[in-house]
Amino acid sequence: MPCPLKYTTDLYCAGCGSQRAIHHLMHFEIFAAFRYNPILILSIPLLIYALIVEYLNFAFGTKHRVKLFYSNVFIVVYFGIAIVYSVLRNIPEEPFKYLAPLN
Repeated sequence: MPCPLKYTTDLYCAGCGSQRAIHHLMHFEIFAAFRYNPILILSIPLLIYALIVEYLNFAFGTKHRVKLFYSNVFIVVYFGIAIVYSVLRNIPEEPFKYLAPLN
């Protein structure tokens, strides 16, 4: 499924390459997955931790939260990183061209 932003503007967004990165992760090709979308790969441990907390809440009837996700600072920093990453991966010069997903 093509990225709508890439299709209409020929620019990469922060999520471009995620589908291919997940495909490579499912085949245990970590380096290839990282090459398609490093921000996704670096976010996965945090997401797994949050899923484990949610599962344990469901299993034991507790109401623990991943407080990091409820922090305004975290949200601003995370989306700030995503915006900067989106801009940098569209610069066609070295070393930024290595942030763009493989074609």
